[in-house]
Order: sequence, then C-alpha cells, then structure tokens
Amino acid sequence: QVQLVESGGGLVQAGGSLRLSCAASGSIFSINAMGWYRQAPGNQRELVCTIISGGRTNCADSVKGRFTISRDNAKNTAYLQMNSLKPEDTAVYYCNDDVNRYYSGTYSRGDYWGQGTQVTVSS
Repeated sequence: QVQLVESGGGLVQAGGSLRLSCAASGSIFSINAMGWYRQAPGNQRELVCTIISGGRTNCADSVKGRFTISRDNAKNTAYLQMNSLKPEDTAVYYCNDDVNRYYSGTYSRGDYWGQGTQVTVSS
C-alpha cells in the first residue's frame, strides 16, 4: 500500500504564508504526478496545483503568482508554498499522487490521497 501524510496547515492572517508538505511512503517505484487540491465548506474539491515527474507545473488561475508547487523525488515528497494568502484560500488541502508501485515482482499503478490538512486564513 501507499500512504500520503500531509503537514504544515494552520491558522494565518491574510497576507501571510504557509508551506504544506506531503510525504508518500510504501511500495513506491516512482511517482508520476503530484498534486494539491482543496475543498472549502459547501464547495466541491478543486485543483490547486500539480507537478509531473519532469517538473512541469500547472496551477489554478486563482493561485497563480502566489502559490508554488515543488517536489523532492528522492524523498517522495511534494510541497506547496503559499504566499499572500487570502481568506478565500481557507479550505482543507489534500495531496494526491499518481504512483507506480512495485510489490512482489508485480508493477501496478494507483491514485492515492492524503487525509487533508486545514488551512485557515483570517481577515
């Protein structure tokens, strides 16, 4: 199995910064795409940013210029640096990995989610 553990959420004032981390562990051969999503109360889960194995990134228009996604392949960890935070960024943030697994001589591919971390931005 594969486990994703997020950390770094919390309460911050508008204009402040937070850095989220998502560490993947388990029977991982490699990770294709890593992504961050968020879900605010009453809203659907939405894409924040993704990064593929080659390093190319994509972020939602609402966070471009403020959020940066990065990854450390040696640590199987994704990061989300969030600057100039706004109250509308308040949500539970989830990481998502597209993982190639190798276990008992067999390769497989799966999509995994973390448990979520709360980000609250006060005005």
